[in-house]
Amino acid sequence: MTEFFNQISRRKFIVTAGVSASAVLLKGCLGNPPDTTASTQPAATAQPAANNSNPEQAPEVTTIKLGYIPIIESAPLIIAQEKGFFAKYGMTNVELSKQASWGSARDNVEIGSAGGGIDGGQWQMPMPHLITEGLITKGNQKIPMYVLAQLVTHGNGIAIASKHQGKGLTLKLEGSKSLFTQLKSSTPFTAAYTFPQVNQDFWIRYWLAAGGIDPDADVKLLTVPAAQTVANMKTGTMDAFSTGDPWPYRIVKDKIGFLAALTAEIWKNHPEEYLAIRADWVDKNPKATKALLKGIMEAQQWLDNFDNRKEAAQILAGRNYFNLNNPEILAEPYAGKYDMGDGRKIDDKSLAAYYWKDEKGSVSYPYKSHDLWFITESVRWGFLPKDYVANGAAKAKELINKVNREDIWKEAAKEAGIAAADIPTNTSRGVEEFFDGAKFDPENPEAYLKSLKIKKVSV
Repeated sequence: MTEFFNQISRRKFIVTAGVSASAVLLKGCLGNPPDTTASTQPAATAQPAANNSNPEQAPEVTTIKLGYIPIIESAPLIIAQEKGFFAKYGMTNVELSKQASWGSARDNVEIGSAGGGIDGGQWQMPMPHLITEGLITKGNQKIPMYVLAQLVTHGNGIAIASKHQGKGLTLKLEGSKSLFTQLKSSTPFTAAYTFPQVNQDFWIRYWLAAGGIDPDADVKLLTVPAAQTVANMKTGTMDAFSTGDPWPYRIVKDKIGFLAALTAEIWKNHPEEYLAIRADWVDKNPKATKALLKGIMEAQQWLDNFDNRKEAAQILAGRNYFNLNNPEILAEPYAGKYDMGDGRKIDDKSLAAYYWKDEKGSVSYPYKSHDLWFITESVRWGFLPKDYVANGAAKAKELINKVNREDIWKEAAKEAGIAAADIPTNTSRGVEEFFDGAKFDPENPEAYLKSLKIKKVSV
């Protein structure tokens, strides 16, 4: 199993076209020092006074290095920095480091900030669990990580190259099987994501499989960094891409592709990316950890005020962060407005990204039941052995209990004065339902696997 992960995560780490892309990817594969061009201090014009009402809650340290990828999942970190929410709770020297790729983020958290890397940051799931288990690290070194908060729901999409307009590539793929079969015999349909065996890989796999397309047999899958999606779609390197805004919408605005589906349509109110930090840092600095969480929670609430969304788009689009020429590429999706590029238009706030609360309750709280879905989906595609979900998923739950620190989230929320109604009392969000009618019951993950027609695991 470890050799399998090494092959996937190292040798087949990234495939892209173009010299500039290769330069970025080589940097990511080798483990680059973090890009710290983003301000290491909160914006001077928006820095609240430090919250010193309870000296016992003062952080042990004021410095931490957090990595992020330029997609909207990183917004709570950036807004907490720029609006002074980190500083408000005593974390006055937070350093945000833009990562060249997810592989780069993984490599940098392995060495930690003491070695020129990062202490944690934004992660796709279940990367923190895989790093903890040593399944995607150099030499299979186990580096314990703690999942501390969910950062966002929604905000992702599956973009398709313009040449496939009118071929039935929509949310539901019934009737499109012949297209994939035809391409398979010549130039296979090529679909890409930003890192193997995690969120954005799972979204495109779920979408394909729900339409009767086997992602391992009927298409070619690639790994490409989020920021390279537009260039790769232009050069024809890929037919489809699964990633976070602003990149799917940018593909539409640049008239090189269209959106077949939003992940909000695939799984309404789904878990997306998370804040996770090295366990040794958290164990050493429990008060600083809660101070960080308080800043992020405040940023998430600020982001969920739609009156703030245009300002948020302006901040994120800035040169130090996403480096976008047009903030509207963020502002429109933030309002739940999507021109899908194929004639379909969406104007539905319930499909926008949410950071603090959604229709099902808390977004920020890290439900353990969601960790279990990611691990179950890993078993589905053969990324983890099926003993993780055998015997009531005892092995998966053991790993989740080690990595998921929802207890720290709750402590921070109480200290921050969050209303009791906004603090979940159950680590499970209950049964989840997908667009194809499939249901995931955290009490019986094996039943979910049995219900799925296309999978690699035998259940």
